[in-house]
Amino acid sequence: MPTSEIRFDDGTAYERYMGKWSQLAGEVFLDWLAPRPGLRWLDVGCGSGAFTEMLVDRTAPRSAHGIDPSEAQLAFARTRPVSRVAEFRHGDAMALPFPDDTFDAAVMPLVIFFVPDPAKGVAEMARVVCPGGIVAAYAWGMSDGGFPYEALRAEMKRLGVDVPEPPSRDASRMDVMRDLWAGAGLDAIETREITVQRTFGDFDDYWTTIFGGPSVGPRLRAMTPEAIARLKTRMRACLPADSTGRITVSARANAARGRVLGK
Repeated sequence: MPTSEIRFDDGTAYERYMGKWSQLAGEVFLDWLAPRPGLRWLDVGCGSGAFTEMLVDRTAPRSAHGIDPSEAQLAFARTRPVSRVAEFRHGDAMALPFPDDTFDAAVMPLVIFFVPDPAKGVAEMARVVCPGGIVAAYAWGMSDGGFPYEALRAEMKRLGVDVPEPPSRDASRMDVMRDLWAGAGLDAIETREITVQRTFGDFDDYWTTIFGGPSVGPRLRAMTPEAIARLKTRMRACLPADSTGRITVSARANAARGRVLGK
């Protein structure tokens, strides 16, 4: 759920910046959930539809719905082949536009730290999932260096650049997620860490990717040429390339899942 500081208005740029990361972590996440086929799924904060597409491809759902507050992101999601199966609509994580017990599973991929009231977001997922159903999420460990572009953010801050933070930054901590799931009355709560790596073709590939990022992109474009040159030098030192010029970056996410009790 974007704030005025971090906006997701360019589906193509976001897909390159974060959509690929979402799929990398999402593969591990779905392996962990190991859902049976034929479920009714809700993807909360579906964004560009990257995770929704993978969910449909991998789980053979009975139905799939994605909600997001960004019309631009939804427009991009509707260009995906998955839109023939999934329905994408405008919605708020803290007031889901569905009746009680509509779904068998609700997931929140890389979103919980953008929800102004995370407890309300988790409670809403539990409300729209039927008894015995799954409520689950994964999110970058923002408080412990798990964000894929943490090195970039750190170097920008060292240069005095104000990098916006998501409104509920600590909501992705493992202990906080466990408490949120318990607070929503969910049962059989489990958590796990997900570590993934992404390889960029070279430094220019990395740089072009982050330039379209919703949190850092606008700040980068506002920097002076001299400051950009200093930042690039620092980032090249932080992200050494292999013998072919490729750069591999690691990221770490925290995940939680639980089941809805009888209502």
